Amino acid sequence: MVYYFTSNTVSPSAFIYVGKDKVENEELIKFGLNEDVWFHADNLSSAHVYLRMNDGETWDAIPNALVEDCAQLTKANSIEGNKKDNVTIIYTPWGNLHKNGSMAVGQVGFKDPKKVKKILVPARENPIINRLNKTKVEKFPDLRMEKETRLKELRKKDQAAQQERRKEEARVAKERKEKAWQKDHAYDDLFTEEALAQSNNQERSEDFLDDFM
Repeated sequence: MVYYFTSNTVSPSAFIYVGKDKVENEELIKFGLNEDVWFHADNLSSAHVYLRMNDGETWDAIPNALVEDCAQLTKANSIEGNKKDNVTIIYTPWGNLHKNGSMAVGQVGFKDPKKVKKILVPARENPIINRLNKTKVEKFPDLRMEKETRLKELRKKDQAAQQERRKEEARVAKERKEKAWQKDHAYDDLFTEEALAQSNNQERSEDFLDDFM
């Protein structure tokens, strides 16, 4: 089972999801997405809390109010951390999580420790927790299928973007080619037979010299 929460501290609203236990945590680690940000109590047992970012958002520029929502939810879902003050919550992109066969269920490491941020939660803020709990929904998602569907969507987007780029490149190349041709042939009209005939004295009228007398 996975618990889903909605944070309305930002617009559009942000979606946060939490594994019920270590088994679900393991599934969330395995089938996370690149737009997910992982939250956990530092050096304490806690739920794995994930924030799913919207398109165009980056993990290192999450609004403070949204980070606080995620941190409070993480603290509240730690048996030991929920009873303490001054609990440190760490967070990092899902793609920075490291997992190997020697680790216990639900345990993770980091590929790059420099990509891990910390936030200190001085105390539990019941107004925040109550607001989030009002949005709580329990689901039994097929995480594997959800990930496959999302990856297909991203591939289609990428293919469409590539096609648009190729069209634009072709348009620019055609425009440059046309401008180059116009530049190379800018004086072509000056050398037509009619223009040459008009500039040739043999074709001038008998009254031509009269113009200079």
